[in-house]
Amino acid sequence: MKNTLFEPISVGRMALAHRIVMAPLTRNRAPGAVPTPLMATYYGQRANPHTGAALIITEATAISHQGQGYSDVPGIWNAVQVEAWRKVTQAVHTQGGKIFVQLWHVGRISHNSLQPGGKAPVAPSAIRAEAKTYLIRDGMGAFVETSQPRALDASELPGIVQDYVQAARNAMQAGFDGVEVHAANGYLLDQFLKRGANQRNDAWGGSIENRARLLITVMQAVAQAIGGAQTALRLAPITPSNGISEPEPQPLFDYVARQLGPLGLAYVHVVEGATGGARALTGMAFDYAAFKAAYRAAGGTGAWMLNNGYTKALAEQAVAAGADLIAFGRPFIANPDLARRLREDAPLNTGDRVSFYGGGAEGYTDYPLLEDVLQNK
Repeated sequence: MKNTLFEPISVGRMALAHRIVMAPLTRNRAPGAVPTPLMATYYGQRANPHTGAALIITEATAISHQGQGYSDVPGIWNAVQVEAWRKVTQAVHTQGGKIFVQLWHVGRISHNSLQPGGKAPVAPSAIRAEAKTYLIRDGMGAFVETSQPRALDASELPGIVQDYVQAARNAMQAGFDGVEVHAANGYLLDQFLKRGANQRNDAWGGSIENRARLLITVMQAVAQAIGGAQTALRLAPITPSNGISEPEPQPLFDYVARQLGPLGLAYVHVVEGATGGARALTGMAFDYAAFKAAYRAAGGTGAWMLNNGYTKALAEQAVAAGADLIAFGRPFIANPDLARRLREDAPLNTGDRVSFYGGGAEGYTDYPLLEDVLQNK
């Protein structure tokens, strides 16, 4: 019998009520990189597994000050942030939900004004991204060009690995059920993977093995620190997001999949196509089935999560075909009870794009539940 979207599943150490996951969604509502009580309300609203997400993945969260790339995004590198996140995890767990934090280092997708001492962002190579970041100045938000990065010295990379490990430990202290390492969408680990951003000629560039070295080292270290069953990974093999590019993604990601197999990960989160855009890209073929097969052949037992523009019908098809979890992003912004609405084929609230990034409660915690909509009819 084929699995269905609303069927329970075990993932890592978690028993999930269904297969619908809330994807990471940057909302720029953490001034000073510290989560707020409003964030606890927001995540708590979406945490009831009977109506909302079976699993929530937080917005991308910086592992260090250097790892920041956008205004008012949260961090998880100090005690104040850990304590603030604890209020979020408590709100989620009170609703019976599960929550992973997404660990993030943006690399070159940053601006000098966001970096320690106004220094240049860091990257595998000193190649400026054709991308923009989001700055909030005097209460006004705007997208601006990223700054020119500097190339990381090889001696700095063990420190970045340790930043991931410490952030993962902080996450467990804050009460998270696990961590998802963000290695997609043109951020630091993706920059090392792909030749458009990595033109190094040392042990961290050139060959597939060298370009994958930082990612695999991070994953091994994090899994060892907190346990593979509480560790996950997000990848986007062919996305052009944030100016990233790789002419031969298949051998690269098949290699990565084989290295991940022995780690006992909770899940692998795969963004198909262009993040937030087309699921298929002209002139860029990628065999996702072969990618998954490489992971399974290497002993990978983690759940297989798919993401990008899924509707209920498409999600049902994917689960029936063997996907374990489906991540929904923007629909969760306006629909705290998205799982209920999908199950009952109920209409969805429309999200207010103006309030996606920055602001307060409006367009964040004020979207009505289905029961409120029905009562007001």
